[in-house]
Amino acid sequence: MSLPADTPPAVADALGYLQHHLQELTERQNASEHVINNTLAGLTAQIQQLTQLMTGPAPTPTVAPPLVTTSPPPVDPPSLVPSAPTKQRTRPKLPSPPDFSGERSSGRAFLNSCTLYLRLAPEQFSCDEEKIFWTLIFFKDGRAARWSENLFRQEVDTGIFPIQSWADFEQQFRSQFFPVNAEADAINALEGSAYYQGNQTVDDYLDSFLTLVSDAGYTDPRTLVVKFRRGLRTNIQGQIAIMPFGRPADTDPEAWYAAARRIDQA
Repeated sequence: MSLPADTPPAVADALGYLQHHLQELTERQNASEHVINNTLAGLTAQIQQLTQLMTGPAPTPTVAPPLVTTSPPPVDPPSLVPSAPTKQRTRPKLPSPPDFSGERSSGRAFLNSCTLYLRLAPEQFSCDEEKIFWTLIFFKDGRAARWSENLFRQEVDTGIFPIQSWADFEQQFRSQFFPVNAEADAINALEGSAYYQGNQTVDDYLDSFLTLVSDAGYTDPRTLVVKFRRGLRTNIQGQIAIMPFGRPADTDPEAWYAAARRIDQA
């Protein structure tokens, strides 16, 4: 800025001083603004870094693809060939055991019927208690009904059903409803001749023989062979004794049973 020639020196000096001071202030202001801008830029960058660490990288904006109008694909006509049916295993319908009145003569047959059902349909019972209660359903009258009522009366008195396992139930059932002297009677029969085959077929003779040895508790193979052979008709015994080959051993009752069947059928 130029001054008129007639400007007094004092005024010129004052103006010069003011101009210099103004320039100095302007430079300071510019420097301060530069520092502030740099500081703000640094803080902003740090804030952005911390935000990304906390929230993860910002998702990349997705752009929807342009819509393309196309005709729907052709639909195949339904097949006219029927699909093969899935084969499912069918279980034969199981007959329920007969009602039981408690007669000792039919106790074994009833227990066998219940045991057979339980083995063929185990999925119907989740525990021994259910098996026992299901069996007691068939105790309709006679000694069987009274025995069942007594069990439930004990449960009312004690709060606990007196039979807790199926094995215990079988044991008590045998003692209550099997023939009292079954073992002794079977032993006596096997010591006599009343059980002999006689005019029976080998199959019928074998059925009664196996029942007797089971009741008597005989398990020794040699004893079984001796008793079975002694009860056979004489002609069958003789043919087994003179067999040229394959004669059954005296400790193999199953082989004796099979040989007697073959000879009887021939």
